[in-house]
Amino acid sequence: MLQHMQNNKGESVSVTYAATLVTGASGFIGRRLRQDGDRSLVRAVAVAPGEVAGDLLNTTSLATACAGIDTVFHCAGYAHAFANSNPDAHWSINYMGTRNLVEAAGRVGVRRFVFLSSVKAMADPAETCVDEDFPGEPTTPYGVAKRAAEAAVLEAGAKFGMHVVNLRLAMVYGRGARGNLERMARGIRAGWFPPLPETGNRRSLVHVDDVVTAMRLVAKTSAANGRTYIVADPCAYSGRMIYDAIRATLGIKPRQWGLPEKLLRSAGAVGDVFGKALRRPMPMNSEMVSRLLDSACYSPARLRRETGWQAAIGLKDGLREMLLDETAV
Repeated sequence: MLQHMQNNKGESVSVTYAATLVTGASGFIGRRLRQDGDRSLVRAVAVAPGEVAGDLLNTTSLATACAGIDTVFHCAGYAHAFANSNPDAHWSINYMGTRNLVEAAGRVGVRRFVFLSSVKAMADPAETCVDEDFPGEPTTPYGVAKRAAEAAVLEAGAKFGMHVVNLRLAMVYGRGARGNLERMARGIRAGWFPPLPETGNRRSLVHVDDVVTAMRLVAKTSAANGRTYIVADPCAYSGRMIYDAIRATLGIKPRQWGLPEKLLRSAGAVGDVFGKALRRPMPMNSEMVSRLLDSACYSPARLRRETGWQAAIGLKDGLREMLLDETAV
């Protein structure tokens, strides 16, 4: 079904009707989420069926994209969470873009809006495994922008009477992702990634298919309205446990030793010095070492308690899908 409306130049355009709009539909999570018949917001010229061109900083284009939509899944964003990423891009895309989209959705009568945030929108938990009530504020540009965007989503929900939900994702992995877990797996497969020491750290992660299940569930669960949830596997894993699990999945003989923790942290510090001198991040620096050896543990208990969601894919099965399942998207 086609709807005719005006774009930001006053020209008549045709938009295919759909019940659901997915932003970031070409991204890792969006590709898994999007179904036939959904509408996709794209920055380039819309060419495929269901696509509509728009820009998160152009409110008129967002109103067009949201017209006739029942549910918006907002997956698009600037996902570079490293310290050297562009702070202006975080604020303009992750905060202002989200605010623009949720406001446009509310104004044209969208009923449900689900925003993909991040556990980085919280304060650093250090060695504690925390929930959504953990006090403190984020300190990175990425986390600050995501936290501000969450507030904008909740404000718009109250303003327009719209069902809104923020999902704070732990590290998401699965076939087709380009994150730390995938880089580690490539290094292990190639033979250059060193065996990690067992530091007893706990790091939360979640498989992409469990994220998609959570998104669809909270969109239709009335108790989720106005809530913010952590989405994570209830089991957290040490860097060494993940390293060993990847080797086992790939059928590579296990290592019985690990590099000393002090050696890795010293190498990270050296990388910081060279990175500062060369004005670009080194493959090995303190931030990367911290992601391997330090904790980042988050509890999904609230999401399970209030919606019944629980992660269905553990690390073993998730790694098999990521590394071995050639039929996966």
